[in-house]
Amino acid sequence: MEIDSTDEHLLSLLRENARLSTTELARRLDLSRTTVQSRIERLERQKVIAGYTVKAGGADERSYIKAHVMITAVPKLTPAVEAALRQLPQVRTLHSVSGVYDFIAVLAAPTVRELDLLIDGIGALDGVERTTTSIVLSTRIDR
Repeated sequence: MEIDSTDEHLLSLLRENARLSTTELARRLDLSRTTVQSRIERLERQKVIAGYTVKAGGADERSYIKAHVMITAVPKLTPAVEAALRQLPQVRTLHSVSGVYDFIAVLAAPTVRELDLLIDGIGALDGVERTTTSIVLSTRIDR
């Protein structure tokens, strides 16, 4: 699975906007449309590109308050904590991490009150020993 600098540039463009047309990608990469289409198909076959998704960017989503919640769980109950977190639509991303914490959950809620209730609810889950929360003030890079 060989990925060259052109593939990296192509992937970077797709991370910014996966809806760019093949023609526009070709223009930005200074390649033919056919070459770009072939590269995309190869990257999909090799599972470098595993899929395309929607990244909500409307005014509603941008106005949401976001937080990173570091979670320490009882080791035997970690799968149950993960299952409970999967059920919460406000959990945008869940990372399993090394170190003092077991998980980092990225949350989004429309109001501080709703975010506060959500964080309290996470802390009350069976198997959650401790949480530490950081509210996101601004996002400097979002790829």
